[in-house]
Amino acid sequence: MTPHPLDTWHRLVREQDVSGLPALLAEDAVFHSPVVHTPQRGRGLTAAYLGAAFRVFFNPSFRYVREIVGPSDAMLEFELELDGIAVNGVDIIHWNEAGQITDFKVMLRPLKAVHLIHERMAAMLQAGR
Repeated sequence: MTPHPLDTWHRLVREQDVSGLPALLAEDAVFHSPVVHTPQRGRGLTAAYLGAAFRVFFNPSFRYVREIVGPSDAMLEFELELDGIAVNGVDIIHWNEAGQITDFKVMLRPLKAVHLIHERMAAMLQAGR
């Protein structure tokens, strides 16, 4: 039996395993960034953005604090501290019948956190990590 996409997502987050992202993402996956105004389309771009997010977001203070889960969608609220700034946000995830993520949207607050995340994510993506 194929694991539920959220179980796989939580394992990848827990293990900080970016190598598992391509298998979890559908070929036509779309990533919606809180700071880039256009959707990032395709498995490669989505994996690149999520891989950078793994390095920026997933420090020891990161934790999911609430989940709302439906048959093919979930909203995962998270909190972390970054450079003394309390960051709060949500991951909104949709997956297909094959259990692959087709749409991943990140929303953040407060504005100070958005600016900091924008700076950090841009640096990661420009470095080609």
